[in-house]
Amino acid sequence: MNAFVSLLRDNRNYRNTWIGQVVSEIGDHFNNIAVFSLVLARTGSGMVVAGVMLSRAIPAMFAGPLAGVVLDRLDRKRVMIASDLIRAVVAAGFMLAVDRPDTWLVYVLSGLLMLASPFFSAGRAAILPTIATKEELHTANSLTQTTQWTTLTLGAFLGGVSVNQFGYNLAFGGNALSFLVSALCISRLSLPGGRGFRAERRVLTEAEVVRPWHEYREGLRYMRSHALIFGIALIAVGWATGGGAAQILFSIFGELVFHRGPSGIGTIWGCAGVGHGLSFANYKRAVVVCYICHGGSYIVFSQMRNFGWALVFIALSRAAVGVSSVLNMGQLLRHVDDSFRGRVFSTIESMTWSVMMISMMLAGIASQRYDPRLIGAVAGALSSTTAIFWGWANWAGRLPEPACEGVEPQEVEIHGDPMG
Repeated sequence: MNAFVSLLRDNRNYRNTWIGQVVSEIGDHFNNIAVFSLVLARTGSGMVVAGVMLSRAIPAMFAGPLAGVVLDRLDRKRVMIASDLIRAVVAAGFMLAVDRPDTWLVYVLSGLLMLASPFFSAGRAAILPTIATKEELHTANSLTQTTQWTTLTLGAFLGGVSVNQFGYNLAFGGNALSFLVSALCISRLSLPGGRGFRAERRVLTEAEVVRPWHEYREGLRYMRSHALIFGIALIAVGWATGGGAAQILFSIFGELVFHRGPSGIGTIWGCAGVGHGLSFANYKRAVVVCYICHGGSYIVFSQMRNFGWALVFIALSRAAVGVSSVLNMGQLLRHVDDSFRGRVFSTIESMTWSVMMISMMLAGIASQRYDPRLIGAVAGALSSTTAIFWGWANWAGRLPEPACEGVEPQEVEIHGDPMG
């Protein structure tokens, strides 16, 4: 914990990025709870929740390739600010949907919100080694990942309470304001000598400037040529096979299974954020353990009749994913060259959303005919298959450690407790 405090106290750039992350991510979860509660209150159908999630997944999936190319071409700080400002306007637009009897505007706004998101999320990951020193990078990675799960907890809990007590408009207005605060924080980032946040890379030819798809394919070839990087991307895909269904089931369990309204949705999402050092060989084994725990705990959650115990097991499930996330990001920071970071992080995000889209669609359709508890058990089992395939690849020698093209190994060491 002292390392976290020291980082926030001494590193102005990281402190501003972190404040922006906290505010905007809490605002995001206010939006999530308000939107899911609104559409369920209007229709009482899990299929509508699936529709909202699909309206978010499809734009995010298609925006990823463009976001990666843009982030590797342009100043990443400026791209992130533009993303925040666009999202602030879109988030405010949700207030227009509150008093409408139909839900089509929620779909449109959800899609627009996620269309701009990869430009920020992949950009934040890409600039982390730029704003943190060699000594700070491991701590910065751990704190960024831990904060993501903590803001899920706080945002979901507070969002559920806020919607219950004060209605939808406060949640949507707060989300819009959070993006403006984030944009202000990012605007305060600066590097010595007036250097910008543009990746160092070769000069683009005129043909490449007007044909960004070639750059994106170059990024795909880069990922495919590094088995570990490609394997980490597939971890996200494996999680998404069941994780997409989970995004819908959280709302269905809170509203329709446990009958606890917006606060129930918020509580389940909040507990999903609770609970968040190794050699390279031990890192790979830890991923297997994490996904066995994740899928198994989610299956138990789906079968629990007691709301309290259900919260315990969903927290354990997501804690396992949180540990894996910190470890995987450390490996990516270590091995991905700066000139490819935007494309690598955005591609992983697009791959995740594309599989989540299928998972959400199938879960939404299944919710019309099958018990949510059965769907939850299947979703947990699917996510657990990640452990099987990753374990096989490791034991078959298909995940060798590549050369360090990103930061040096000692800069992202993951020994010991990241909270220590």
